[in-house]
Amino acid sequence: MSLITILVEDSQTIRNNLIPALSELAQAHVVAVAGSPLEAATVLNAHRDVWQLAVVDLFLSNGSGLAVLDQCKLRHARQHVLVLTNYATPDIRMRCLELGADGVFDKSTELDEFFEVCLRYAQS
Repeated sequence: MSLITILVEDSQTIRNNLIPALSELAQAHVVAVAGSPLEAATVLNAHRDVWQLAVVDLFLSNGSGLAVLDQCKLRHARQHVLVLTNYATPDIRMRCLELGADGVFDKSTELDEFFEVCLRYAQS
């Protein structure tokens, strides 16, 4: 069964690479993408009862992924939010977890761990 996923990422290049990788490595089906906190609010609301995973970048062209994390606070227990960023400093990790992220992963060094967690969600 596919993990119904929303991707919040403003880079088209990263989207083009991440979407097929999520499908192949994590059994995830990306149903919507957003490039800003406002777009994220729209797609999260549109898929409110069906999404199972939101993958959020922190630095978006028109705002911050931290605002997206704040929007996800009232999600269902079966819905997970993972941050995938190039700036996974200890302070950023702590702030994201405080805002309700289920995990924070560095795009350049922790992709294997990221896909393992996604796959675990898909299989549960």
